[in-house]
Amino acid sequence: MIRKGSDDATRKGTSDVDAIEGLLAFAMNRPRWGGSSAVKSASEAVARSRALVRTSPAEHTALLARCLRTSAKLLLGRGRATEALPLAQEAVALTRSIGGAPLVTALGCLAEALDALNRHTEAAATLAEAESLARSD
Repeated sequence: MIRKGSDDATRKGTSDVDAIEGLLAFAMNRPRWGGSSAVKSASEAVARSRALVRTSPAEHTALLARCLRTSAKLLLGRGRATEALPLAQEAVALTRSIGGAPLVTALGCLAEALDALNRHTEAAATLAEAESLARSD
């Protein structure tokens, strides 16, 4: 049975990466109107992945970027675009060195945050960059 609860992160024997994956799964499976538990889980995933990046950046940068993007998406879904923007920007900055699908996805999230803040010109340029990268891959 696949568990998708925040308690997975605290079970004995759970690796750091598995704990973060559990927190992200929990966050993404919470309904939009389900309170702040999803945002809290995603924030904890960000904090834990930041700690992993400090010890092994090459191995865990993509995970941190995904945690940031997930947090931004959750905040956007709750109408908190101002809080989502810096997370989306950081996700893009981290994925620029990775490239490919992670960068395209991060750019899409950033464009969504910019659009929610009525920064439509920047959102369009960001989305155009994402589409260009997607075509070249």
